Amino acid sequence: MSSPTSSNSNSTTTTIQPDAVLGPIGYHAHSCGYCKSKAERRSSDGPSSGSRSYYASGKHMSPKFYEDLICRGWRRSGSLLYKPDLRNSCCPHYTLRLDAPAFRATKDQRQAQNRFNHYILGDEYIKETARLHPKTKAEAARYKQTFDLCERVHESELESLPGPTKPAHEFTVTLEPDTFTEEKYAVYENYQRIVHKEGPGDISKRGFRNFLCSSHVKRSTQTVNGKEKKLGSYHQCYRLDGRLVAIGVLDLLPDVVSAVYFMYHEDLHTWSPGKLSALREAALTIEQGCRWYMMGFYIHGCAKMKYKADYHPQYILDPEKYTWDLLDEDLKLRMDARRYVSLSSEKERGIPAPTKEEAEAAAASRSVTLPFTSLVPVPSLTPHRTPPSPDVDLDLPLLSQNMPGLVTAADLAAFDTGSILRPYGRGAVIRFGDIEGWEGYPEPGDERIDGLPIVKAILEELVACIGTDLAGRVIVDFSQRTGP
Repeated sequence: MSSPTSSNSNSTTTTIQPDAVLGPIGYHAHSCGYCKSKAERRSSDGPSSGSRSYYASGKHMSPKFYEDLICRGWRRSGSLLYKPDLRNSCCPHYTLRLDAPAFRATKDQRQAQNRFNHYILGDEYIKETARLHPKTKAEAARYKQTFDLCERVHESELESLPGPTKPAHEFTVTLEPDTFTEEKYAVYENYQRIVHKEGPGDISKRGFRNFLCSSHVKRSTQTVNGKEKKLGSYHQCYRLDGRLVAIGVLDLLPDVVSAVYFMYHEDLHTWSPGKLSALREAALTIEQGCRWYMMGFYIHGCAKMKYKADYHPQYILDPEKYTWDLLDEDLKLRMDARRYVSLSSEKERGIPAPTKEEAEAAAASRSVTLPFTSLVPVPSLTPHRTPPSPDVDLDLPLLSQNMPGLVTAADLAAFDTGSILRPYGRGAVIRFGDIEGWEGYPEPGDERIDGLPIVKAILEELVACIGTDLAGRVIVDFSQRTGP
């Protein structure tokens, strides 16, 4: 397709800094990375198989835009953005978020943090510090009776310790740009090989760079209430005795800390690193002045993902109304009984929660135990592989898939896709509607989807997934349209 030109005398080009530059990819089906179900063409009443999502690539995103996007059920894996189709996938991926200020650590979570702190400090340091810096009775009682999350996660950090006694080990945690280093790659390689049992052919520096480094969520710094607040993508680096032993890949957003991935060296395994990282990231959420800590997607049928529900209060994003529902026993019973749940829809239809016995019977009838493969958000897009070719149904027309949460047909018809911006020359942008022949665009012979010219159809699919409000904040760049 040749480059379109603008001939409308009323059209204008301008240079702006958008909230995001996106490249639509489309709706795809592929094998599920959790239950290993292969994508198959569905009968009208048959069960879903395989994983289905709408994809886009992100060349640039402001932290605020990405926060708004994940509150519509999206996530990123490297520069690849995707919105799972919960209704039509075998293993629905629910967005969840923890109310960090309201979070209270459970006994085993507290024990994990206290045990690690004791290991770092050592008996000699603890005894000597108690002699040199004795606590008052009130301070000692408060320490024993309460668990101050932010205080405890920093308790054993080197910069938090009073002198002059040295601890048994030196422990530091720093937020660093999400750039590639050999030191970071060594931790990643060990984690994938030891924890996920992957072979040398599955682990590469290229994969690590592409999926966990150099995010397109741009970094910046703000001053809020006199305090510095970092925004964008970072690596939270844990060092023990000067050696990097763990990395948390994080997106720091205006009111959200979003966990992308966590990896650690095998030497740290005995200290419950998953609990340590979750507690620290929840504390970081509070310290950032944010409310919400997002731990990635939640798959209710995956036994090893259910640990996320141990951090509460957790809220599940309703896939149809984009409201947030407390992950309580009522919602868990519904998710036990039914593969796909929209609480708003069930309440509108007057569907009661099942009894425990009914939920257990329904879950048993599905007789599927999902293994746990990787914490990478996209089940079949691991950090070391490029997106796989879908098994079937490549480039399915999105609007015929009954995917939940899409913009309604009426709202989509009322939205002017011609108002969306596209690149036009060096740093300039132009409305799609100002392109010559937009009403008949593209050129004769180009493929069409559902009777619409393909460019318009692609734009409509993108708008349906991101919403009309976010569509007004993006530049759509078809040169970025790469993916599955």
